[in-house]
Amino acid sequence: MLLSIIENALCDLKAIDMVVLDVSALTDVMDTMIIVSATSHRHVKSIAEHVAFESKQQGYPIMGMEGEEVAEWVLLDYGDIVVHIMLPKVRDFYDLEALWCHQQVASLVNA
Repeated sequence: MLLSIIENALCDLKAIDMVVLDVSALTDVMDTMIIVSATSHRHVKSIAEHVAFESKQQGYPIMGMEGEEVAEWVLLDYGDIVVHIMLPKVRDFYDLEALWCHQQVASLVNA
């Protein structure tokens, strides 16, 4: 339910290139990581605020939000779900998708 609320809120404000990763086999910290891009600092901040508002309206308050002041990369923490909203240059630099996908492959090889 929370995952759909977050995905819908991200789509509402036209988040770009959404990737949803199941990381439950890799960490006990979270089960799902969502990564999206935004077109500007204002867009990053607007998306983050909208997701936080929509989830709270549905009874899922956010546990924590980081990075909203600079708004190049905002992290929303819901416990089992973590959302990363990033400017494209920041997303390209950190390449979280590759990092976590590489970890999944390494876990499968070492299993």
